[in-house]
Amino acid sequence: MKLKTMVATVLLAGIASAIFAQTPSPSAQPSASAATKTTVDALAPAEIDETIRALKSNFVDPNALKDQEINRATLEGLLARLHGGAMLMASKTTTPESPAPFYSEVLGNHIGYIRIGSLTNDNVRAMEKALTDFTSKKVDALVIDLRATSSNDFDIAAEMTKRLVAKGKTLWTVRKTAAHQDRAFTNDRDPVFQGTIMVLIDGETSGPAEAMAAALKAHGQALLIGQPSAGLAVEYSDFPLSSGKILRIAVGEVVGPNGQSLFPGGVKPDLPVELSPAQKHQIFALSMQRGLTTFVYERERPHFNEAALIAGTNPEFDVRQQRRNPDENLHDTVLQRAVDVIASLAVFQKH
Repeated sequence: MKLKTMVATVLLAGIASAIFAQTPSPSAQPSASAATKTTVDALAPAEIDETIRALKSNFVDPNALKDQEINRATLEGLLARLHGGAMLMASKTTTPESPAPFYSEVLGNHIGYIRIGSLTNDNVRAMEKALTDFTSKKVDALVIDLRATSSNDFDIAAEMTKRLVAKGKTLWTVRKTAAHQDRAFTNDRDPVFQGTIMVLIDGETSGPAEAMAAALKAHGQALLIGQPSAGLAVEYSDFPLSSGKILRIAVGEVVGPNGQSLFPGGVKPDLPVELSPAQKHQIFALSMQRGLTTFVYERERPHFNEAALIAGTNPEFDVRQQRRNPDENLHDTVLQRAVDVIASLAVFQKH
């Protein structure tokens, strides 16, 4: 689509969205903005120009179609249509979020679990140590949890991925079309772990973590479990505005090992499994003190028996009383599915 036509399309979408937003639509109907976008996308270039001329000449509020308002509508429409590829930020002085911690554990005596957390050098070292420990404990399967991983550091993401795929493989490429530049990330070292790998992803798996998931699937034959990733596998650059605000623009897109761009489609799971973000965050926080076992494996249910009868107790009632604590009902269904698949593969391989 030519730039002029694209801007006109976005302009019309922005103006129409503002007009429709004044009148709420019934909940049973598609949202006004979604319906408007569908209609605008179906217009031919000549119809777009014709519609804008008609709006300028006939709309009841001429002030809504002054050049400044048209420019605002164009910008609003562009930001909405670029799928997170551009965003306006108040400033760079906002307080940074605390880095998500690294976490590891051995599940079921042979499954190594690694929650990457933030992409930091400290977490790279922690991952190296965990993988070495897993080798000494004869771990034969690995679960890589990317559900709490989002940053814009592709170098650290590559360092982590190198420890899990064969030497010499191209992990991903960051392609900057406007600058005519491609930067390929290639594994130049031997992996620390070789075995069955499961990767957990969801909508909070963002940026370089999405590239990691795609590379592990392509080169490590990893199975992706969970929900689609954020679709923000891009490299950003910040452009300061005169007001102090920041315009953050995606200047490079990640191309996976299969040659396909990960933006804006993201990475899709091989096995879709749902878990609410609120429950996930609770489990992650509690696991730092209590471990993950209680959130993965079902506890054996106690039954009423002769000993309980003599003691005058009812273990079934006691368990029901304990489960009134909300934490007792938390269950990581995504990690559970990964553990189940690993167990099934082990049975299959024995036969």
